Amino acid sequence: MSIPRLSPGDAKQLVDEQGYVYVDVRSEPEYAAGHPVGAINVPLLHAAPGGMTPNADFVAVVSALFAKDARLVLGCKAGGRSLRAAEQLVAVGFTGIVDQRAGFDGVRDAFGGVVEPGWVEAGLPVEAVTAGGAYRGLRTKVGT
Repeated sequence: MSIPRLSPGDAKQLVDEQGYVYVDVRSEPEYAAGHPVGAINVPLLHAAPGGMTPNADFVAVVSALFAKDARLVLGCKAGGRSLRAAEQLVAVGFTGIVDQRAGFDGVRDAFGGVVEPGWVEAGLPVEAVTAGGAYRGLRTKVGT
């Protein structure tokens, strides 16, 4: 199955007009620093002292929170993690997955210039706090 990859603006339109849920797959500190309004956080990777480590509970938490036919937009920092997360979810039977390419910060070249604008550069709404959307609370809620 081919996973649709949409611009930040198109992803926001799905959330606003078609009831998709935005799932931010960045680490907890990245999410806490700012994320799309209303996004929930289920990290694909955890920030650790030696770098990023896989979240062994990623698929289990998403599966506990959403039905296999749930309409989900996945986003990350620049588009790589969210595509990997989308592939994992499709592999276990999720059917309503969309990847938001360019992520939160956008795709950048070797000099830091924006190649493709992300959520922030597109001027879309951002917040630093979401009631009930932080991973720690979601994980407790689903018992993982």
